[in-house]
Amino acid sequence: MGTSHTRAAYVTELGPAERIRVGDLPLPEPGPTDVLVHVDAVAANHVDTFVRSGLYRTPTPFPFVIGRDLTGTVAATGPGATGFTTGDRVWCNSLGHGGRQGSFATLAVVPADRLYPLPPSVDPVTAVAALHPAATAFLGLFREARVRPGETVVIGGGAGAVGSCAITMAATAGAHVIATARPADAPHCHDLGAAEVLDYRDPHLFTHLGKATPDGIDVYWDTSGHHDIPGVTPLLARGGRVLLTAGISARAEIPIGSLYTRDARLLGFAISNAATADLADAAALVNRLLAAGALRVRVGEILPLDQDADAHRMLEDGQATGRLVLRP
Repeated sequence: MGTSHTRAAYVTELGPAERIRVGDLPLPEPGPTDVLVHVDAVAANHVDTFVRSGLYRTPTPFPFVIGRDLTGTVAATGPGATGFTTGDRVWCNSLGHGGRQGSFATLAVVPADRLYPLPPSVDPVTAVAALHPAATAFLGLFREARVRPGETVVIGGGAGAVGSCAITMAATAGAHVIATARPADAPHCHDLGAAEVLDYRDPHLFTHLGKATPDGIDVYWDTSGHHDIPGVTPLLARGGRVLLTAGISARAEIPIGSLYTRDARLLGFAISNAATADLADAAALVNRLLAAGALRVRVGEILPLDQDADAHRMLEDGQATGRLVLRP
């Protein structure tokens, strides 16, 4: 490899973004079923800030390299890491959790069963921005809600990263998609496949939503973390599903009677808990959509790795508009 170190963004204890350091760490060695990846691009996620701060508890062996997602090329493989050879373009979206070191480094070790080929001609920055939200959208729509063709799916926060991917995937699956977003973002949501886009700030939003869904809502997913469950429950079709993912500190009123009398379900999940088989299923669709140019997630800024603490502060302060991508 010609080097004994990797440059990385890491912490030595949990806490605020100011504790992130960027510097050299010993070169990670791939285990028998691991792949060493030369990293091209990474993306900053809200869940990265939760882990770094200690809000979302998971094993973090120190010094702990932060970050989930990467695109890159294979630098070396363990003897049991079949399917990959040096120079292959690859991606991963499940590092930095459960004791796995993170992605924010020039070289990162990835278990082979968490690594996927990057389709030819797909830009690594475009791809890395979509990996985490797209897999989240897949798990929510198809593993949890089991969306079927013809169902009505409402996506709140439709212009956000997860929301954009969810609109695309639900529309591709044959669902009738309604999104909520700012009026300025309505054209973007329509382009992704939303049949109708409502202003999420409208004080009469649920009245308009009820008129737009006369047969009821089969799947409701507010990806922005604003959970008005009492507002949406009367609009659910029998067997309706409400997905819960964003809003780690949110509290919501639960109207028990109107939920169970509709055979409705609240379904919460975190992509961090997904089994490798689920992630592989997600990766198959993600790669098909990436290859087709169909995953259009907005990139806000492209930063150097040295500004990772700034990226985390932007996420925590709500200042990020679009995905934050970093280049090691």
